[in-house]
This record gives sequence, C-alpha cells and structure tokens, in this order.
Amino acid sequence: MTNEKYILSIDQSTSGTKVLLVNKRGQIIHKCSVSHTQYYPHPGWVEHDPVEIYENVKTLLEEMVQTSDVSQENLAVLAITNQRETIVVWDKETGIPVYNAIVWQCRRTSDNCQELKEQGYEHLIQSKTGLKADPYFSASKVKWIMDHVDGVKDRAKEGKLLIGTIDSWLIWKLTGGKVHATDYTNASRTLLFNIHTLQWDDELLEVFCIPREMLPEVKDSNELFGVTEDATLPFTQLPISGIIGDSQGALFGQKCFEPGMAKATYGTGTSVLMQTDEMVDGTNGLVTSIAWGMNGKVCYALEGIINSTGDTIKWLKDQLELIDEIDEAEQLASSISDNQGVYLVPAFVGLGAPYWKPYSRAAIMGMSRNTGKPQIVRAALESIAYQVKDVIELMQSESNIQIKSVKVDGGATSNRFLMQYQADMLDSDVIASEVAELSSMGSVYLAGLGVGIWKSKDEINKLNQDHELYRPLMTSDVRDKYYQGWKQSVNGVLVY
Repeated sequence: MTNEKYILSIDQSTSGTKVLLVNKRGQIIHKCSVSHTQYYPHPGWVEHDPVEIYENVKTLLEEMVQTSDVSQENLAVLAITNQRETIVVWDKETGIPVYNAIVWQCRRTSDNCQELKEQGYEHLIQSKTGLKADPYFSASKVKWIMDHVDGVKDRAKEGKLLIGTIDSWLIWKLTGGKVHATDYTNASRTLLFNIHTLQWDDELLEVFCIPREMLPEVKDSNELFGVTEDATLPFTQLPISGIIGDSQGALFGQKCFEPGMAKATYGTGTSVLMQTDEMVDGTNGLVTSIAWGMNGKVCYALEGIINSTGDTIKWLKDQLELIDEIDEAEQLASSISDNQGVYLVPAFVGLGAPYWKPYSRAAIMGMSRNTGKPQIVRAALESIAYQVKDVIELMQSESNIQIKSVKVDGGATSNRFLMQYQADMLDSDVIASEVAELSSMGSVYLAGLGVGIWKSKDEINKLNQDHELYRPLMTSDVRDKYYQGWKQSVNGVLVY
C-alpha cells in the first residue's frame, strides 16, 4: 500500500455483510463478503441475529486487513450502508439484544397495522412520515417486541434499552457503546420520524408506545458519527461517516443529484427512487422518503417499494430447485420466445407498491399442460420488470415528471434477459452501472465528502462513468399485451 487514503465501507444487506475498500478514484480495490442466517420461525416471519451480524462485520474487517495489506494509516474513514427497516432492541448496559432483529420482510405485525388503519391513524402516520401504516416499516416491529418479550416494556420505561436500525446497531458496537446515532434516511423509515420537522415525533411515539429515550440521535449522512473504539477490531480511532440506507445510498451512488433522476436497485426486494429535491407527497402506493441529509440540507425522493424481486429467483433455486445457480435463470428464460401466457405474481410476503396488500400471496397464473421449467423461470424474471414498471408509471403520473431513463444496480443487473425486458417494458433506456455495489458507493461518496477526500458532487460525477445501455426493442402492441396479462394476474391475488 502507498500513502494514498482509502475509504472502508460496510454494506450490511438483508442476506449478508460485504466490506469494500475504495480509493480516491472511486475504484473498488478489494472486497470480501459473508452471508448470515435467515430465521423463519413462523410463516411470514423473518429474523436475523444481530450478534452474528456484528461478528461477521468484525471477521470481514480482519480479513480485509490481512488480504489487502491495508493499515490504519491508509484508512481515512469507515462508511456504512444498510437494510433500512430491520430493527434491533438491545440493553444499553450489556449490549445484548432482547430479541432477534425483526427484518423488513417480516409480516407478523400485519394485524397491528390493520388495527391502526381501522382506528384512523393512517392519515396521521402518512402526513408526518410520508409512509404507510405497513408492517414493512420499523415501529410496529418494536411494539411487537415490547408486547411479546417478557420484561422488555418495563426495562424500556426504566431507560435501560435502546432501539435502532442496523446502521445504529453497528455504530453503537463499533464505537464501544459510546455513540447511539443514525442518519435521516434510516430514521425516516421507522414510522416515528417527522419528515417535515426532522424530529422524532411525540404523537407517533405515543401511538406505538415507544419511549423517546430509546431512540438514537439523527445526523446528516456525511456528518462525523464517532470513531471506532471496540478493542477487538483490527484498528481503532477510525472516523465513521457516510451513513445511509441502502436504497438512498444507491440513489446517491448512481449520482441522481437532480430532480427527476430515477434508479432501481435489484436486491432481495427492489426500491425504485426518484429524486425530487423538495418534498412531493406520495399517493396511490408511493411513499415520500428523505433522499439524504447533507451539509445541513435535506433532499427528498418518491419511492416505490417492491417486496420480492431477487428473492423470487432465490426461491426458484432454493425451494423449487428449478435452477442450480442463479445464472441459469437467464439461459432458461431466453430458451423460449415468449412467456406463453404464464405469469408469476411473487406476493410471498404480500405486495408492496403500488398495491400495498400485505395479505396477498404468490401465485402462478396461466399454466397449461405444456408449462415447464423455462416458462416458470421466465415468468419469475418478467415479474421483476412488471413490478418496476408498475412503480415507474405511477411516479410519472403523480409527479408530472417524464422519466427518460432509469439507472439500475444490484445483482440482477448481470441478467441481460431481465435488463432488456425491463427496457422493453418501460419503453425507455435502462442504464446498468459497471459498478454493482452502488449502495456502498453512495455511502463511500458521502463519507469521502464528509472527510474532505472529495470537495463536491461535481468531482463525484466524474467517477465511475462506465455503464451498459439497454434500449427498448419491443413494439407497443406486444408490450401492452404482456403488461395487460400481468395486471390481470395481479388482480387474481389481491386480498382486500
């Protein structure tokens, strides 16, 4: 290693941990990753072990040191991007979680959210947070832990417990329990944060029966959050900055700095975000999100949340065993000329935007006796493109902004069949970055801005400009036929 300064990034996703080392030119010099266990204690329930997650972070940081020859002197800052709505409750003295982390996919609080709607709270929640009263978000998960884990409610009232999204948990652990903080993007996904006043909201805290003392301090994404002080880490006193939720991280990593610029991140689920700068009220299934806080200014975005995209392909592999490797999906889908009327609606944990039907369940429609592996695999890939189209169409109508192209990132962008089909369905260009880790790069750019590695967004715009362009090739009548088939299939699974 030279004396050049590098940025270390932790990407804590739904499926695992990834650590990246990035130089001033925005190049990923080294990366390593490990998966963590997914727990499904009941149908529709999803949990992670937060202790396992932090141990994985430490293991990868140690591996990075050993395999890249990086030293403390080479490192300028540590950045974090994370799965946003997954929530942890832990003891602030012992650091021991009172329960597993409840994951954003978990639907155990569907009934509680339905009760809130019936009690007339949905308008209050949406007007303050920009979000839906939906189990996707964090607050109802915290309330479930408070109501179902012995002693938690009393310990919370006594000021003995803390709550946080995964970024907040990692910051607290990395700083040896000295810093309890989060950024605006993660705070805004809890149903407890008022995106107008930029404060934790007392009225919402009362609705969910959560003491304010449990909550972290909220900062700009590019602020200094503290320094690493856990003595078991391979380095200490490393500044921590560049904290941002993964989808907003990808928006920043895709350099969507101007209103009307949109991106889709293909992960376990998919978040479609359009930068609006100023606040635009999300309606008809869209939510209003904080895009990022930076240098004392908060920018906003419209978001459509899709629950199951990459997870659908994982389901083909792990549960149905139709493919041995994820890469096989592209070959099978391309082996037939059309979908032959077969549609998969992947409502495994309900449907997100624009439907928001948590009780809906998955179905395969239109099968005949000739339906086989290629048709089902193709239907699974096509379902991803249809869901993104649902969201983009709604964004354009609600914002009165015509999106000319969509920037895409995430693991599924390597699937050329899917990317071409996405361009065809949207009837617009799809721009796939050559850098797959855009959520990480967003946190890296923000951290670099925070410690002065880069001086402005103009400098960042000059980095990582390589991409692959997919232009629409499908005729409008064929596009309309396929999309109508999708809409009819969705109507068959909606549960009102």
